[in-house]
Amino acid sequence: MPDVFDIRTMRAADLEQAIGWAADEGWNPGLDDLSAFLAADPEGFFTGTLNGEPVTSISAVRYGDSYGFIGFYICQENLRGKGYGLETWSHAIRHLEGRTIGLDGVIAQQDNYRKSGFEFAHRNIRMGGVATVDAPMDPRIAPLGLGIFASVREYDRNLFPEERTEFLKLWCAPNAATRRGFVFVEDGKLKGYGVIRQCQAGFKIGPLFADTPEIADSLFRALAGQVKGQSIYLDIPEPNPHAQELAERHELSAEFETARMYKGPAPALPLERTYGITTFELG
Repeated sequence: MPDVFDIRTMRAADLEQAIGWAADEGWNPGLDDLSAFLAADPEGFFTGTLNGEPVTSISAVRYGDSYGFIGFYICQENLRGKGYGLETWSHAIRHLEGRTIGLDGVIAQQDNYRKSGFEFAHRNIRMGGVATVDAPMDPRIAPLGLGIFASVREYDRNLFPEERTEFLKLWCAPNAATRRGFVFVEDGKLKGYGVIRQCQAGFKIGPLFADTPEIADSLFRALAGQVKGQSIYLDIPEPNPHAQELAERHELSAEFETARMYKGPAPALPLERTYGITTFELG
């Protein structure tokens, strides 16, 4: 009988498998990302099956009415070049039709993404090293708890193309064992926040949003100080030179880079306040 390839919406077990594939690819996902990812868009994750067995994955997460983001684009290595990946990709593009679509792609694939109408916006660089700082004793820095979540959500809305409330509720979960968040509040106003989470290897900081380089540095110290002596990673947008300076100040070095690309009008984001990308998989 001929092979049968089909694409369907992922269930939780499918996404767990895709996160495992991402780990195999060296993407170093978080230990408990699954619930937050699904909360972002329960209908935004797809798997391609060959004779009933999952062989491809992709996410096409919808944010609000105008934005979407593609990630988790993986085809099992022994089946590459047979069209299964391209069919999965096309399904995701159709799912996000009518929206600006973003992605963080490896540099080598830029030309392929351009064929689908994507345009280069900027580089993002993964910086890695060992946490060497102590958390500062600063009364303006506090744990990110439920009481301040409404302010965090409002602050985040100015730094991301659309609102992502359901995602943030779990990404910033104050009681999660594998992640911590901190806020910077001065004169009764939220001026920055960040999250650190445990990953397959080490810990990733993201997002790290702040009004000034000084606030970003204080939040970085609060986050990295939770895991002193452990490996940490920070994904920085190249257009923000202060993010590069922060990473180098704390002895983080470049490990690899991605190309942030958009299909459709690129969102006008204040990258000067972005010191750490939330996650390459969901933007």
